[in-house]
Amino acid sequence: MQCDDFDAGACRSCSLMGVPYRTQLQDKQNHVETLLAEFEGVDWSAPMGSAESGFRNKAKMVVSGTVDRPMLGILDRGGRGIDLSECGLYPEPVLQCMPVLKSLIRSHGLTPYNVPSRRGELKNILVTVSPDGEVMIRFVLRSKKLVVPIRRAMTDLRHALPRVRVVSANILREHKALVEGEEEVPLTDEQLLPMRLNGLTLNLRPQGFFQTNSRIAAGMYEQAAAWAAQRGPDRVWDLYCGVGGFALHAARRLGPRSTVRGVEISAQAIQAAKASAAEAGLNNVTFDDADAGAFAAGSAESPDMMMVNPPRRGLGPAMTEWIEASATSTLMYSSCNARSLVKDLRALSSFRPREAKMFDMFPQTNHYESMVLLERVN
Repeated sequence: MQCDDFDAGACRSCSLMGVPYRTQLQDKQNHVETLLAEFEGVDWSAPMGSAESGFRNKAKMVVSGTVDRPMLGILDRGGRGIDLSECGLYPEPVLQCMPVLKSLIRSHGLTPYNVPSRRGELKNILVTVSPDGEVMIRFVLRSKKLVVPIRRAMTDLRHALPRVRVVSANILREHKALVEGEEEVPLTDEQLLPMRLNGLTLNLRPQGFFQTNSRIAAGMYEQAAAWAAQRGPDRVWDLYCGVGGFALHAARRLGPRSTVRGVEISAQAIQAAKASAAEAGLNNVTFDDADAGAFAAGSAESPDMMMVNPPRRGLGPAMTEWIEASATSTLMYSSCNARSLVKDLRALSSFRPREAKMFDMFPQTNHYESMVLLERVN
């Protein structure tokens, strides 16, 4: 993949830009295998590669410049804007939004926020596209001052971008290096973006989390379901389940003979997961909005199989100790940080990694996802 912004030194986010993709993939595979080399007997499947460009389903664009000449992209170290509205990482439905959004900023007076002076209102615009090409747009604002002008702009927005399904305003009052705040103002009646993967619909709300690369996410969900089907557990937990990707795929593959339970601290994500289960007619899966650690510690029983997808810091001592003391015999660990994964695997001394696979969620960078299937041996 070639990028003019990278070549000009304007953006260096893609640290592997220019490295042949086959080399990128092999280097990542070598990296994760080296980190996990202390665990013997791991059967590594071939890594799952990605498209080199157009793979990101979400654009997080900092708004800078002026009303007359807005820019969508990132800020340099001095707080000056760099326009990345033609970034090759984004698919065409996302790129089509950029000139329309710039036009709305100009025609409706949506003043960009200036970081050095702390003046202005429109901080960021977040654009998410579903596998079907439907779009969610979120305007991150300093205050509610622009909510009314954005409402007035809705007719123009939907005329120019008929596939826009969800629009909202997010309020970020603090002058902090954050992408969004906690308060969300719906601007459309519809607030769910259907993300259809592998014949299942995962419903994404404005403040919900979804994997950046839809194709790779689909592969990860299929792998988890296949591993679950191989073991045939009666009871499965999916901790840190988000919108329920692993849980829903496992429930569908295992069928009514098994029960699956998803746990996630975000109430919005759980509402979306429940909607997905109902839409799919899956009666063998339930969801709880709770802290994963507190849920596990307060449970009177443990599942036959546990699926975990923790944040970058990993599971941590409390959770690994609980898993060690539980009766769970099979563990599926999905990780976005292989170093945290290794640390947790060392703490899970009663388990042995049996199968593993690397998923290239983030081409052009050093980041990747890995999944490991573990079985209890002691």
